[in-house]
Amino acid sequence: MLQHETQRRVSYAETDKMGYLYYGHYAHYYEIGRVELLRYLGMSYRDMEDVHKVMLPVKSVQMRFLRPAYYDDVITVKTTLKQFIGSSLFFHTELFNEKGKLMNTGEVVLVCVDATTMRKCPPPKQFVELLAAKGFEYETIPPKSE
Repeated sequence: MLQHETQRRVSYAETDKMGYLYYGHYAHYYEIGRVELLRYLGMSYRDMEDVHKVMLPVKSVQMRFLRPAYYDDVITVKTTLKQFIGSSLFFHTELFNEKGKLMNTGEVVLVCVDATTMRKCPPPKQFVELLAAKGFEYETIPPKSE
């Protein structure tokens, strides 16, 4: 597993009438965590798309809400890359409030897609090397036998 933490303050524009972080914004916090984890590895989303021509669309998202976040709270976003098999990346995200209480957990699966063909593709070699440098193992899927 590979983990990274980043922080983000809840803005007024992200809250609902009750003053809670609107539930639809949690996916954005998950994305912030993933973007910062990639940066921590040494590659940006922009490099992935512009240099390597690989896009990372979301295949699935699951969330569990435990307690609300409020306007002006500083949220710690803890992102874990749990597995990378074939073209699929499996992330686990946890959001903590300033008291260290767990507020939300989620699972997100991304898929490597060739930017030209829009079909699944293997990850860029440089990305796999950056993961290996952090001790994370990329798992290939053996070809199907005929």
